[in-house]
Amino acid sequence: MLISIIVPMSFATWQALLNNFVIERAAFTGAEIGLLQSVREIPGFLAFTAVFVLLFIREQAFMVMALVMLTAGVAITGFFPSVGGLLCTTLLMSIGFHYFETLKQSLSLQWLTKEEAPEVLGKLISVGALASLITYGFLWGALEVLQLDFMWIYLIAGTLALAVVAFIWIAFPRFESKTVQHKTLILRKRYWLYYALVFMSGARRQIFVVFAGFLMVEKFHYSAADITLLFLINYAFNWLFAKKIGRIIGIVGERNSLLFEYVGLILVFVGYAFVEQAEWAATLYVVDHLFFALAIAIKTYFQKIADPADIASTSGISFTISHIAAVVIPVTFGLLWLISPTAVFLAGAAMAVASLILAFNIPDKPLPNNEVRLFRWS
Repeated sequence: MLISIIVPMSFATWQALLNNFVIERAAFTGAEIGLLQSVREIPGFLAFTAVFVLLFIREQAFMVMALVMLTAGVAITGFFPSVGGLLCTTLLMSIGFHYFETLKQSLSLQWLTKEEAPEVLGKLISVGALASLITYGFLWGALEVLQLDFMWIYLIAGTLALAVVAFIWIAFPRFESKTVQHKTLILRKRYWLYYALVFMSGARRQIFVVFAGFLMVEKFHYSAADITLLFLINYAFNWLFAKKIGRIIGIVGERNSLLFEYVGLILVFVGYAFVEQAEWAATLYVVDHLFFALAIAIKTYFQKIADPADIASTSGISFTISHIAAVVIPVTFGLLWLISPTAVFLAGAAMAVASLILAFNIPDKPLPNNEVRLFRWS
């Protein structure tokens, strides 16, 4: 739970300020922001290499190292307001972020039982959301009241997060996993539906992460303080509802949860494509973010069908799969953005339709050897 506050303190600060920082200080257009976001996703594409690092270092220690890279990268971001500088600091930050997320997913699924996983994962999102609320409250005050420069805000947030990492390293013991994990890459045919869901989730997520916020700033001229308020609203909803959403997933099942998410996302992306009022755009942004909590269902679906020894290896592979499209989409869609922002969001809607079709193939009760309804491969 303590680790769950580090990303809100560091990466959330980086993300909330990014669009205003790159437009106001580095004169970015859609092409440059697309390039930056593609570079940010390269470490995610290489997340499968985590399994090789685990030959030499324990998962828990590796996760702390990843958090050091993440927080240090955020702390120095404001000192380099140029395309080259931002590419370098973003790469450092992103290496730490993606290795951390890979290891967090692996350790969570190893340490939690199948019965408690949905609710506890939701609770962790709720804890992170509360930390985000505090972080965005600080950001709003720093921008509007103290009128601090971007450089100082990045430095303060990154340094505070790094201090929490140091405390975790000193204060906590080593925790043992119940099952020894494979230290080789493993791809199993019977996990094909999980791989496909992860791939489409990664592709679709880029539309929100890269272009939804950019739409707010470029088209509707939202200030950094306005964007921060939007994030405050987003995380207030997550704080209030994420644990409940996790509990609901445990009751209604992964299939129904994902069907609901994808239908909602189709409507949201079509809304982005044609919205002309700033208030409606903000509403779509909040609803879009709330759907993120339902992605717990993909993780718990895998936990139910997986061999316990596959979790660490498959967590790395799944992050790589989710970032295959993520490396390509920001830069290519950044160029498409210059021609038609509407087309970018309609493409996102098409991705949500593909995910909806895949979700229909999830069984009501996923188990080993009962991974899919159709096209069961050994």
